[in-house]
Amino acid sequence: MSDNDTIVAQATPPGRGGVGILRISGFKAREVAETVLGKLPKPRYADYLPFKDADGSVLDQGIALWFPGPNSFTGEDVLELQGHGGPVILDLLLKRILTIPGLRIARPGEFSERAFLNDKLDLAQAEAIADLIDASSEQAARSALNSLQGAFSARVNHLVEALTHLRIYVEAAIDFPDEEIDFLSDGKIEAQLNDVIADLDAVRAEARQGSLLREGM
Repeated sequence: MSDNDTIVAQATPPGRGGVGILRISGFKAREVAETVLGKLPKPRYADYLPFKDADGSVLDQGIALWFPGPNSFTGEDVLELQGHGGPVILDLLLKRILTIPGLRIARPGEFSERAFLNDKLDLAQAEAIADLIDASSEQAARSALNSLQGAFSARVNHLVEALTHLRIYVEAAIDFPDEEIDFLSDGKIEAQLNDVIADLDAVRAEARQGSLLREGM
């Protein structure tokens, strides 16, 4: 197993449904498109095409979506095949795709993992995807979506920048004690530090609340 493998997985829940989606990510996604569809769809356009078996017979027909990297969820080439949601049909299509060398079934969460490794998501956003899927209430879903959109990460990044800014003043006061300007004596730096502490307490409270929401409390 290699991180360079091209991965495939069913993106819709198992069982019968009106629509079934297979997602492919990796450098061989282009080959999958050309092999199964007979052509490479136009990027980011929905193309209605037959999905073909190795002998040229049609396994299904549906929507194909092509997202060339790095402009995709994972940052890699991504192909989505949206066909009918019958388990037999999806299994046949999956088996067809896996006959192509270099393809394997994705591990649970591997699409999000690749998005994180390719700087498409930060860690908080990657965790928010799982929280959104597992949300047991409207409030939990809204909280997870807020994190997925980057609100929580933005708060944390703001705190990091504020602390870095304050550290510069403190280090300057320590390194140049004989200078006439004392950055720390007028109380402004202390006030800014207290603001950061208050913001940090608020972020920690939000994180605890998010944990309670995940647990359904």
